[in-house]
Amino acid sequence: MTASQPSFSRRSAVTAAALLCTVSLALGAHAALNKRPPEAGNAAATEQAASVAGNGTRLALVVGNAHYPDANAPLAQPINDARALTGALRRGGFDVDVVEDATRDDMERAIERLKSRIRPDSVVMLFFGGYAIQAGRESYMIPVDARIWKEADVRREGTSIERMLDTVRERGARAKLVVVDASRRNPYERRFRAYSHGLAPINAPANALILSSATPGKVLDDPQDRTNSVLVSELLHQLGRTPSAEAVFTKTRNAIARSSDGEQVPMVSSSLVEDIRLNADANAGS
Repeated sequence: MTASQPSFSRRSAVTAAALLCTVSLALGAHAALNKRPPEAGNAAATEQAASVAGNGTRLALVVGNAHYPDANAPLAQPINDARALTGALRRGGFDVDVVEDATRDDMERAIERLKSRIRPDSVVMLFFGGYAIQAGRESYMIPVDARIWKEADVRREGTSIERMLDTVRERGARAKLVVVDASRRNPYERRFRAYSHGLAPINAPANALILSSATPGKVLDDPQDRTNSVLVSELLHQLGRTPSAEAVFTKTRNAIARSSDGEQVPMVSSSLVEDIRLNADANAGS
């Protein structure tokens, strides 16, 4: 018995070491899995759900600007509009990035975030409420910290809607949806020697749908007794009645034109080649 103990001890040691190695590897793999950032798991789950539904990635950038230092008073409705539309889009399956009282840097960062997430199957929506200015036949979204004294400042300080659409197109987005509620008399006009009223026509790139609050060149006054703007109020109403984006935009225009006796006629521009649904569950093909 005494002579056989060393041999027995060596075998036991080898077996124990092997078992310990196996347990360590298992524990290490479990720990590594648990250290994975939770957002990675959420993102994977979101992508998988979207893939199963056949809807692709649904992204939205919503901007509501109200507090412009150069204006006589804050705008009453853009932030309410942004919040209400954000809720509706999220219920429709959109992943929404919402920015309130966006500075120029805020706008640039938000656009970069959007660009980084666009995929070839993406449906991308942009909403802007606030002041926008026409310059050089383009319409520019104006941040709250803009320093504008002449038309050249508009191009430097603002964000061109057309150029942003080009950026989204270049990133390969499948479809582009835009709502611009900014046909307001801006507070910078008195500084210009000459200026253009309202917004310029917004040209729709391939497979895009655009809704603006008024026809080109038309300036609107905000009703002070409303929580939401006329455009967004009707848009939200139509969102609850039909899933088709083109039908929602067209019915919004028609309803506002009728109720205002033609004083406000929103502009719809479309180059869509497919039926894009604003509710992800409404149709697996969009």
